[in-house]
Amino acid sequence: MKLSHFKFDLPEELLAVRPAEHRDESRLMVLNRKEKTIEHKLFKDIIDYFDEGDLMIVNNTKVFPARMYGEKEKTGARIEVFLLRELNAESRLWDVLVDPARKIRIGNKLFFGDDESLVAEVIDNTTSRGRTLRFLYDGSYEEFRKKLEELGETPLPKYINRPVEPEDEERYQTIYAKHEGAVAAPTAGLHFSKHLMKRLEIKGVDFAEVTLHVGLGTFSPVEVEDLSKHKMDSEQAIITEETTEIVNNAIDKKRRVCAVGTTVMRAVESSVSSNNRLNSFNGWTNKFIFPPYDFSIANCMITNFHTPKSTLMMMVAAFADYDFLMKAYDEAVKEKYKFYSYGDAMLII
Repeated sequence: MKLSHFKFDLPEELLAVRPAEHRDESRLMVLNRKEKTIEHKLFKDIIDYFDEGDLMIVNNTKVFPARMYGEKEKTGARIEVFLLRELNAESRLWDVLVDPARKIRIGNKLFFGDDESLVAEVIDNTTSRGRTLRFLYDGSYEEFRKKLEELGETPLPKYINRPVEPEDEERYQTIYAKHEGAVAAPTAGLHFSKHLMKRLEIKGVDFAEVTLHVGLGTFSPVEVEDLSKHKMDSEQAIITEETTEIVNNAIDKKRRVCAVGTTVMRAVESSVSSNNRLNSFNGWTNKFIFPPYDFSIANCMITNFHTPKSTLMMMVAAFADYDFLMKAYDEAVKEKYKFYSYGDAMLII
């Protein structure tokens, strides 16, 4: 398939800049792959599609406040620093993106906070916007991390063109987030409320957790027409023995196994045995899924509505069937569903 196959007109007003008032009351489009039917529901109606013994796999990564603002020494220019990943805890080395990048060179120092108690020195250029920073801070590692937390803000995607608000700290995070390491939320999971999860548990639906620390690569545009030439950024994924047992048991019993989000789907498809069972995994994955593709683990998927030409849309097209997905997206635009991170949801069965 080609990049141009994933182009469609998305009116700007359909990009959600705020979440639904209640997590589980965002809209839900239900696609039935076998019957080729499309239904319009609310997210909390998802309970009607699951029975006792069915399984939902969720991504328990936690978003950390990755966006910070510092001042360049001497000039005082305001520089955005986006923390990508910690390279060395002892040396306080971090992989970051800086903006505007042209002003930031090796040897420059950046000062953070009103009291300038946190300083960073640029020690390497990694990409056009990427830098390696060494943070300088008088205090223990725990105090340093606390300082980063204090100075950072919720890393809302750039398209949300408004200041970060207090509610974003809670709403741009799933209710089951545990392990810090993501710079973007696994957005399909944002629709689950505590009440809905309780109702699903009471009905006998099981849950299994994987961890995939979402990186900024999730937003990286595809710049090649031939999709087989696109390279995904690597992201850290962890699948425990406990999770593999729960998932493989559900597969053996021919239950509904639902991947909650593209991040879960990518994690489980990165660690499949020769007999189509899930293996435990602790490492990095740069798996890129686009049509045609045979899925081994999940037979059901929850996802948001994605932007044109995105790798996320390509994966969903591989799962739902390309023509059926394009028809659904056409209907979503007509029905004014909200797209992207804070947008509405889709259930594919």
